Amino acid sequence: MKDTVAALLGEALQTIISARGAEISAPAIQVERTRDAAHGDLASNIALAAAKLLKMPPRELAQAICDALPENTAIDRTEIAGPGFINFFLSKDSQAAVLQQVLRQGAKFGHNDSGAGRKVQVEFVSANPTGPLHVGHGRGAAVGDTLARILDACGWEVVREFYYNDAGAQINNLGLSVQARCKGMSPDDEGWPDDGYRGDYITELAQAYLAGESVEASDKSVTAAGDADDLAAIREFAVAWLRREQDLDLQSFGVAFDVFFLESSLYESGEVETTVERLIESGNTYVQDDALWLRTTNFGDDKDRVMRKQDGGYTYFLPDVAYHLNKWRRGFERVINEQGADHHSTVTRVRAGLQALGEGIPQGWPEYVLHQMVTVMRDGQEVKLSKRAGSYLTLRDLINEVGRDATRYFLVARSPNSQLTFDIDLALSQSNDNPVFYIQYAHARVCSVRRKFLEQGLSVDLNLETVALERLVESQEIEVLKQLARFPEIVVRAGASAEPQQIANYLRELAGEFHAYYNAHKVLVDDAELRSARLALTSGVGQVIANGLDLLGVSAPESM
Repeated sequence: MKDTVAALLGEALQTIISARGAEISAPAIQVERTRDAAHGDLASNIALAAAKLLKMPPRELAQAICDALPENTAIDRTEIAGPGFINFFLSKDSQAAVLQQVLRQGAKFGHNDSGAGRKVQVEFVSANPTGPLHVGHGRGAAVGDTLARILDACGWEVVREFYYNDAGAQINNLGLSVQARCKGMSPDDEGWPDDGYRGDYITELAQAYLAGESVEASDKSVTAAGDADDLAAIREFAVAWLRREQDLDLQSFGVAFDVFFLESSLYESGEVETTVERLIESGNTYVQDDALWLRTTNFGDDKDRVMRKQDGGYTYFLPDVAYHLNKWRRGFERVINEQGADHHSTVTRVRAGLQALGEGIPQGWPEYVLHQMVTVMRDGQEVKLSKRAGSYLTLRDLINEVGRDATRYFLVARSPNSQLTFDIDLALSQSNDNPVFYIQYAHARVCSVRRKFLEQGLSVDLNLETVALERLVESQEIEVLKQLARFPEIVVRAGASAEPQQIANYLRELAGEFHAYYNAHKVLVDDAELRSARLALTSGVGQVIANGLDLLGVSAPESM
């Protein structure tokens, strides 16, 4: 409806411009939903925006626009408010038409073609293969996967990618830790690696290596050599074993990836060296103190950055630039990196490095969604440790305690740039305060209504050509219809702004409107015509809730 009203306003404004013989370009037309039903359903400030261009008082222009609006059955009436806002009151027929759309389109309602088949890559989780996934990784998984689902619903060609930092000091420390365990050492022993890993999973890993186990990890199979002195073999097996563990965590979380990209492949393919050469050729590098620097200050950074250190090794910044150049050359018009907030310092330098290459990469590419830390609480106390990980709470622990649905919803329900407190007691509660329960219960109520119809020998198959939706006149019915109409707009907006929490918040609002309606009005009334109309309304609510929960990767139970 916002698009419809915007199109009508555009026609009316063009009529006025032509009538006045003006040679101007009309400003962008903004149409927003009103917060107060007394001000209509939709409103626009176009008269205020165009008044100076047309040299007309805003209220006078607003009236002229209203007079020039083409006839449309979706609009009941318009009103001019304040200094020149135009308020639109939608017709009951247009509100009922939304319900027809929901029931006809089913699981596709809310899908759109705003992405137009363009390629988008969402990189998320990308945890170092040095230990089990923690709750912070879980937030990245929930946000990234939900965003990928939303973009898919918006018509993008979505690729989900996981980037493994399988090279460098951390991987070496992992190998040394497992080797120490293989030789019978414990973290308390003298000689344990200074930066070694201490969780019980290191013991499990060492036992698997000594037993000569084989592991399948995403795209490769590795068999343990069993030799405690072969550090290279231990490293290779440890990375594969932990990749498999992370894969299992993600599978239990309902998250899958299309591509697993290894940092080591950038070195093996020569892409890191090629990127260095390209940057040197660009004239944006210099040598100082035996180190190679990039003039990132030429591209908005606060200081220049070292690419190659005095010892010849590369900083993390350089392979990151090579990796993103690889993404660009794979044809991704849009790339979204979902990462922890501790990566904020890499945003400017990676973009600067890409600009310095001179490949025509747009400024502001790639996009970043950075999530803040998660604090997990139980009985009013923070839960910090996992016996298996040794120093942090694992994602698997949280899923085992509260279930996949609650974990996914709670981790995505707030803006990623806000710190999140995950209350285990709330997530387990069966009350209206628990948003997951509240939303899923609304869907279960819809399914209960349909079961009651069948128990009484009444059909639940609706004839959409004859169902009397005009009988839905109660104020709470109208509010539910308005909420249903918002869903496609919310999906588009969440995909464009990379804000998946908008879906979670919308579902809670829709559930609230439905529960209020359900508690106030019977669906199984004697009036057959009204009964069918109310069945259609409840069925529409169930469909939209199921569609929204699917975007969050959360189930829509039929009973609770």
